[in-house]
Amino acid sequence: MAEKIKNTLLVAVDFTPYSEEALRFAAELAEKTDAKLIVLHVIHDPAEAPGFYAPKGKKKKYLFTMEDAANEMMDEFLQKMRKEYPKLTPIKKATPLLVVGTPVTRILEIAKKKKAKMIFVGSHGRTGLSHLLVGSKAERVVQLSPIPVVVVKTSAEK
Repeated sequence: MAEKIKNTLLVAVDFTPYSEEALRFAAELAEKTDAKLIVLHVIHDPAEAPGFYAPKGKKKKYLFTMEDAANEMMDEFLQKMRKEYPKLTPIKKATPLLVVGTPVTRILEIAKKKKAKMIFVGSHGRTGLSHLLVGSKAERVVQLSPIPVVVVKTSAEK
């Protein structure tokens, strides 16, 4: 008898408290639906949007490639989440994935490639002028995605 293929839920993270909330929310749904989680972080393509990664707690100044720093940050993020939510099995079994590129484009590409049924993103919930100036990656994912997108809003008091 063929093994049943599990549904996949994709959680796009940037290691902020907003991402933590999105992962927790997705894990609770995954647990109820027997889905697997892919935790995706898109390493900003320096040509598109210059950025940097600074792993927390480093006493000495080390030079990290963006990939190495993001990999370390992903490990720390998942360790923290597994410690905070030890009973959420989908977090324990989550598959981390790091890719380089423009976040919105890569989130949509990976969702398609991995045959995800839903995408989860955290939201800062910006409004007004800051929303106009900064824009919203979550909003663009919602607009462009052919599959359902869950935007998990969190209070800024975290």
